[in-house]
Amino acid sequence: MTAPAILLVTLNARYFHASLGLRYLYANLAELQPQARIREFITSHRPIDIAEQLLAERPRIIGFGVYIWNTVETAQVIGILQAVAPEITIVLGGPEVSHEPEAQPIVAAADYVVTGAADLAFAALCRAILNGEPPGERLLHAPEIALADLQLPYAHYTDEDIANRLIYVEASRGCPFKCQFCLSALDKTAVPFELEKFLSAMAELYDRGVRHFKFVDRTFNLSAKTAERILQFFLDRQDDRLFLHFELVPDRLPDAIRALIPRFAPGMLQFEVGIQTLNPAVQARIDRKQDDAATVLNLQWIRRETHAHIHADLIVGLPGEDLASFAAGFDRLVALDPHEIQIGILKRLRGTPLIGQADAFALRFNPAPPYNILSTSNLTFAELQRMSRFARYWDLVANSGRFPHAKALLLGDRPFERFLAFADWLHASTRQTHQIALDRLFALLWSGLTQALGLPEQQVRDALAADYRQSGLRGAPEFLGPSPAPTTAVRARPDRSARQGEHARRAVV
Repeated sequence: MTAPAILLVTLNARYFHASLGLRYLYANLAELQPQARIREFITSHRPIDIAEQLLAERPRIIGFGVYIWNTVETAQVIGILQAVAPEITIVLGGPEVSHEPEAQPIVAAADYVVTGAADLAFAALCRAILNGEPPGERLLHAPEIALADLQLPYAHYTDEDIANRLIYVEASRGCPFKCQFCLSALDKTAVPFELEKFLSAMAELYDRGVRHFKFVDRTFNLSAKTAERILQFFLDRQDDRLFLHFELVPDRLPDAIRALIPRFAPGMLQFEVGIQTLNPAVQARIDRKQDDAATVLNLQWIRRETHAHIHADLIVGLPGEDLASFAAGFDRLVALDPHEIQIGILKRLRGTPLIGQADAFALRFNPAPPYNILSTSNLTFAELQRMSRFARYWDLVANSGRFPHAKALLLGDRPFERFLAFADWLHASTRQTHQIALDRLFALLWSGLTQALGLPEQQVRDALAADYRQSGLRGAPEFLGPSPAPTTAVRARPDRSARQGEHARRAVV
């Protein structure tokens, strides 16, 4: 095989992620496409091993996709490449280097940086370099793109991708909302791809065997007519392997969409619903327009009338929100009973308008990725550390779907207060937030519920025994005493998220 002149490279967080951005770049290289290859790694790979593999292909240009999760490791790879092969042209793109580039060492180390949507600009830069006419400026700003001018990337998911990875798709780009913590605040509006062309590409993916479609649209249901067409497209192709992930605007659920959602079978739909905060004053402060009353009614309807899995997001550390305010929003959301509540710690994404609030609310961010908030005028460093642990333990216990009976005991009628007490006890007891084995977690829940929260032992034993029987673990922990063998677990489908599979399994067993 001829050595490629161009390598398109990124470091994903895990193997099962597949870079949609690299495939867009590849799809739009036109006549340069035969000279290019996509190469994906994961952040746990050693930088020196990544560099060795890239150098073995003897490229002239390497384009790196740089994101908040891979900037440190990507910089290390680039350092090695420059040390041993300075003749290779290094090009950077992606959201992490598209904003505030002058402050970033990784930008200083590159030959070129393409900011913004580089789908077409990267191809133009490669042509210039390969033709011996490289631009004189290192920092290149990609012009706005008409989506009709883009070649869609979906044919460039390989059979291996389809068999083993998440398949990301987008029916639109951009967002009309201006939430200050989000990079989409920089968009003018949401722009759809031509719908028939998009659905034709989805049909081709489906025919190739794709059953797990993860939509990255910020506002999938912004246009009810488009959302209705896409949902109907997949309803017409339902089978027991289908799984769809959409990000919903929480206060918009018109009748046309409501009519379709209940028709999907259990395990097929997952909705990511960005609540972020339920404090109206904080919402106004960060320019987040959200009708909380409509949001509550919509979540209640989805939970009561459909089989869709709800993944709701809250953010800790927003300007002006203290612990009491977050707790009130958390308790209100818990009462709505979404399948998962993802508790995120505020991050300062480069380029977002949030930095304009830094002085007024004493926002102090970690200078290293992921740039998480360290303290505010309303939350101390110690409180934010507690909440980081709270979020991690919540993920292990509540979001996992493994402890429905124990979770009900743990939360009681004061969910935030009780879970924070449990999280404080768990950290004091273990000094760990990761690498807690499942059988050990059962034992820790036993101690936490009986000792830290003082619940009756028999009540706790009954709840944990019910969860343990459905866990798939063999034997029985000492605190349960003699116990029947675990029931046969109904395993999650391989193309469904493992966590949703656990929730669905609990609903069946």
